[in-house]
Amino acid sequence: MNISSNPMAHAIAILFIVFSFLFIPATTLFESEQEGYISAVISNKGLDFAKDLLIEKAVSSMIPLQLSDIEKSVKIPVIGKVQLGLSDIIICSVDIASSSVETGESGIVLVASGATANLSMDWGYSYKTWVITISDKGTAIVQVQGMVVVLNVALINQEGTLKLLLLDCGCHVEDIYIKVDGGVSWLYQGIIDAFQGKIVSAVEDAIVKKIREGIIKLDSLLQSLPKQMQVNGVVALNVTFMDDPVLSNSSVKLEINGLFTGADGVSVSNNCYYYHKGSQTFLSSKGSAKMVEISLHENVFDSAASVYFKANYMHWIVDKIPDQSLMNTAGWRFIIPRLYEQYPDDDMNLSMAVTSPPIIRITDHDIGTTIYADLVIEVLSSGEVVPVACISLVISASCSAEIHGNNLAGSIRLVNFTSSLKWSNIGNLHMHLVQAVMSTILRTFFVPYLNLHLGKGFPLPLPHGFTLQNAEIILQDSRVTVCSDVRFTDRYDLNNQLPVSW
Repeated sequence: MNISSNPMAHAIAILFIVFSFLFIPATTLFESEQEGYISAVISNKGLDFAKDLLIEKAVSSMIPLQLSDIEKSVKIPVIGKVQLGLSDIIICSVDIASSSVETGESGIVLVASGATANLSMDWGYSYKTWVITISDKGTAIVQVQGMVVVLNVALINQEGTLKLLLLDCGCHVEDIYIKVDGGVSWLYQGIIDAFQGKIVSAVEDAIVKKIREGIIKLDSLLQSLPKQMQVNGVVALNVTFMDDPVLSNSSVKLEINGLFTGADGVSVSNNCYYYHKGSQTFLSSKGSAKMVEISLHENVFDSAASVYFKANYMHWIVDKIPDQSLMNTAGWRFIIPRLYEQYPDDDMNLSMAVTSPPIIRITDHDIGTTIYADLVIEVLSSGEVVPVACISLVISASCSAEIHGNNLAGSIRLVNFTSSLKWSNIGNLHMHLVQAVMSTILRTFFVPYLNLHLGKGFPLPLPHGFTLQNAEIILQDSRVTVCSDVRFTDRYDLNNQLPVSW
């Protein structure tokens, strides 16, 4: 792979594989026994994809790399002492023969080997005697060969934020070749002999220095990320890290709290949610493993339902349905005769309110939900809204999960429901007749309304510019897991931002 840049950028790009490919920001520190409800896993396939892409982006943004000037006095036979200098030393391009990244208990280790680099520079010399001064100058092209860059970093959870620690870094250059143009030929070999070691040291030192600067900047970026992800004006996602990232020899795993909170900062207590977490392995669902997996526990969806419920977003006034005759008391005269007798030919509303947060349960084959709601029959009489009866509903529904772009969306299907009379100002109701009307209302209004909003879904945490590709959804162990490859569709500046957005 021929990359017009420097090896330092290669190292920094590898770091972005782990810290931005599925990066999720942190808030407060939690003890290790507390578990996250959303986990993100990057497989080897995902790491390889991110490595190839991010190396190209990072490296191209960091050239040219300029080195410090070099001066040296050398003694050349016959001539004597000569003052030599190199200036405007620039690494113009780098060709990396091979690279690898390994993750494990020792952290993240990057090795870029067999690399070559091309440098350009100006050279000059001066030679003084007690009578005359002789000087000359020219240009030179240097090829660095057999370069190896090694970087080892650790990523820990420190007081709720990710802390990036540089454990070790180094650069070794095996050999260089110098082609000098201009000047006097008898000094060419002298320049090579005098500066070969210093050029090698300058290249190695500059790369290590840039690596250290890059680590400091990246660490600052990681610790400055926001504490929650705003989904819309109603809910936000708690993205607190739960314990340290887990680095195995085949994947990188991050866990976050993952529960929804109110956009105004009102949270759902973690104590409301429990689940037993066994060992969770990377799913290679159908064929080879995908690049990434994002797994959401059913408590994530329960928390979202709870926030919407507390924000009073589960209360609807129904005044139009496909069978509009049911919006007038005349349409009920054979179902509830006393309603028509007391309020003949009056228009009606149906006020539906969920009475407690919906309960969501995920099995290996289905997402089921139970909804408790009250439906109040209201009559519009003489300019007033008159509640006349209340019917309690227990609704059982089946949900399916879908991927729309980068959003996890879904749809709901009515399985069954039961109804009972809660109170009435129009006498007893024949509930077997009312049941049929309730079925019509639920199927023609309630379910389509929910599907309209569920179809929009909410964004999954992906770096800016990436989209899911060939995604699959697996239901297992009370979780919805999205297994997907990704592709890059946008540009971003690695120097100025960490590419994370919703």
